[in-house]
Amino acid sequence: MSDQIMATGSTLGTGKVAVSNGFLWRRRLKDRIARVILFSAAGVSVFITAAIVYILVSESLTFFGVVSIVDFLTDTEWTPLFTKARYGVLPLLTATLVVSGIALLVAVPAGTVLAVYLSEYAPPKLRESIKPVLELLGGVPTVVYGYFALLFVTPLLQTFMPGLSGFNMLAPGLVMGIMILPYVVSVSEDAMRAVPDSLREGAYALGFSRFHTGLRVIIPGALSGITAAYILGMSRAVGETMVVAIAAGQNPNLTLNPTEGAATMTAYIVQVSLGDLPHGSIGYQTIFAVGLTLFVITLLFNIAGFWLRRRFREEY
Repeated sequence: MSDQIMATGSTLGTGKVAVSNGFLWRRRLKDRIARVILFSAAGVSVFITAAIVYILVSESLTFFGVVSIVDFLTDTEWTPLFTKARYGVLPLLTATLVVSGIALLVAVPAGTVLAVYLSEYAPPKLRESIKPVLELLGGVPTVVYGYFALLFVTPLLQTFMPGLSGFNMLAPGLVMGIMILPYVVSVSEDAMRAVPDSLREGAYALGFSRFHTGLRVIIPGALSGITAAYILGMSRAVGETMVVAIAAGQNPNLTLNPTEGAATMTAYIVQVSLGDLPHGSIGYQTIFAVGLTLFVITLLFNIAGFWLRRRFREEY
């Protein structure tokens, strides 16, 4: 009888070990599958980025084999499709920075104030109602923003500025500021909400009002995230295509006056891409040189944002 009991216990123990081993094997298999899927996703993103860089650099090298890079960066005229071609990218670069600067002048103060309100003042129900509305702005097609700038904002500005051109950099800059506002507000508000409540309670204990708490405690504590929001908005504004292509004009014009029309880098790329220039020609390869310039500018903004985030994290 005792032998039968021992045999039964041994069988049950062996069964439990087998079930446990099977469970561990399935869990390890799932972990490996998840690791492979995640690694593949990361690898695809890296591969796509490397392919984009390779195409831009290889085509741009062909272009710079014919056109001097010094002339490209310093010449003040951009007429690559004319008989007497000039390849100075400064007019396109200036227009891009002017429009993006106007957009930031709208989005940065408005986005920061709205983020502080949502983080420190707004009741939870109101906050949950406002944030989806802001995120809807990010889902509006940029073509709609472009025609809104051309057909509504520009005539509205002309009532106050009679000499304003039909194609100008001011209207698309203002509209782009509204367009990137959700990015600035969302990222900034998330960064402010991540500030520990103990800092708020300490500020209130010292007699700070909500305004002074937000200004002197919350914003410095979330400055790395707020800076990331600004850099994200700037990168989004620099790379915007349809708004400036529709409302800013397509005439390369070296000017800092926002009331005049000018072609940005993205607008020029659209203009040439829709044309009939043969592939491999110098005129067609200009879009890759301009695209590489735009890529480098965006990269510099991201590097600056990373540096600022790391610096402010060390300070605060």
